[in-house]
Amino acid sequence: MKKIKIIKITQSIYILFLLLFGFTSCSDFLDETPKTSLTEEEVYGKDENLELLISGLYTQWRNTRQDRSALYFTLGSDEGKQGGQQIQENNTQAALDKYNGALNASNSTLAGEWSKRWPVVSAAAKAVYYAKSDELKAQAAFIRASVCFDLVMLWGEIPIIDLKNMRESRQPLPDVYQFIIDDLKFASEHLPLTQQNKKIPTKGAAQALLGKVYLYAPVESGVRNYENAVAYFDMVIPNYSLLPNYADLFNTTLNQNSSESIYAFQFINQSPDNNMVQHHAGSRAVADLDSNTYFGGYDLALPTQYYHSDVWVGEDGDTRKTASIRYDFKLPDGRVPQITWTGQSDELEPHTKKFEDIRTQGKQNFWYCGGLIYYLRLADILLCKAECLNELGKTAEAVNLVNTTVRKRAYGGTLPAGKEWSSSLSKEEFRVKIMDERMRELGFEGWRRMDLIRTGNFVNYIKERNPWAKASGTIAEFHKWFPIPESEIKQNESINEEDQNPGY
Repeated sequence: MKKIKIIKITQSIYILFLLLFGFTSCSDFLDETPKTSLTEEEVYGKDENLELLISGLYTQWRNTRQDRSALYFTLGSDEGKQGGQQIQENNTQAALDKYNGALNASNSTLAGEWSKRWPVVSAAAKAVYYAKSDELKAQAAFIRASVCFDLVMLWGEIPIIDLKNMRESRQPLPDVYQFIIDDLKFASEHLPLTQQNKKIPTKGAAQALLGKVYLYAPVESGVRNYENAVAYFDMVIPNYSLLPNYADLFNTTLNQNSSESIYAFQFINQSPDNNMVQHHAGSRAVADLDSNTYFGGYDLALPTQYYHSDVWVGEDGDTRKTASIRYDFKLPDGRVPQITWTGQSDELEPHTKKFEDIRTQGKQNFWYCGGLIYYLRLADILLCKAECLNELGKTAEAVNLVNTTVRKRAYGGTLPAGKEWSSSLSKEEFRVKIMDERMRELGFEGWRRMDLIRTGNFVNYIKERNPWAKASGTIAEFHKWFPIPESEIKQNESINEEDQNPGY
């Protein structure tokens, strides 16, 4: 039997955290040498131990959306780009927008994001294997599926970490997606409809993510299935409702675990549970004038011109524009910030508002922002369902769904004449319009890169709308997947240099 690499075991959170975070590579967690006679069965065989383990997993999974990590994969899209000073300061980070030679296997920014996710997958796999309770097993399966969905969408073929059938080499996309689906089906069958503790997913979260996997899986995986996606979306939609006021989604003085939230990463404005994202999403000019002004920051991720201006042409009256994007940088006390020493005009160009936390105003540095970060919410699911209906030849039904839900809410509850989408739209016209609608509704919520990849718009939209990618002129189709980190190739005997993604 496999032994745990640890000197002393107690039933404490500290020891379980050692068990959880002693892994560094997706293959390392099985390469354990025994230091005592304690077996894995003795450590993981008690569900009270697994409850502590899984509780720690939620924190580590959540932290893949904390700090800069919440914004890295928004960069390099047609929605988000780095500020001018950030581009100059960090060549490896700049590569996320420029798609140049620094976007390679040794890129430390990407390696860090890869390394954050695999310990979560590895420990979740152990919880799935050892848990006696179906609900605990379902929680672990949901976490493993969600993180693997991130990994396969960002890096392509990945290992499958399953203690019943370990496959540590990169596995074909059909196998990876089926593995994710199997986890989510189990979760959807064994998670409850509601959870008092909002960090724990519900049946609806598993069903919503299942629908998205069936929509997002690449055609070559053989898994994309619009009928299946709609079936799961229809299980979810009746159990949630849109908030009447779009801006309330991001108002930290209200309960953000609302009727619209299906699953959100739970943060508060106290360290270490603050999300810190505003620190990177806000304006340096504001920060320079007052570090306790809630919309200050350091310009890591800014809206592209397409997002802050072009996509709103003809959409006057859409409340999502000013709820999502900050155009006015006057401080609450009336002071007007000026461009700082960097000389970068984008310090006072439009910024995202979705991570601002007004609770910090005049009391705390904006680093302490602690609003929830949405993973799954009803508006996204409604738009996904409409997209599936269109692909199934039900374009008029898809148009009606968008008009009567997401767009109706966007205009304050009554969709004005001339703002309705026409029921005579062609399938291709709908495809174009739904991509813009998803940007207006879901900007900076983490789905845009995946949307571009799955719809085949990755290169053409980014090279035209992202200024750094356009100037570099080097973005190519192979960039839709990031390079497997050099550190993983060196540590994992089952992944070699010839297994690298093409183009790198």
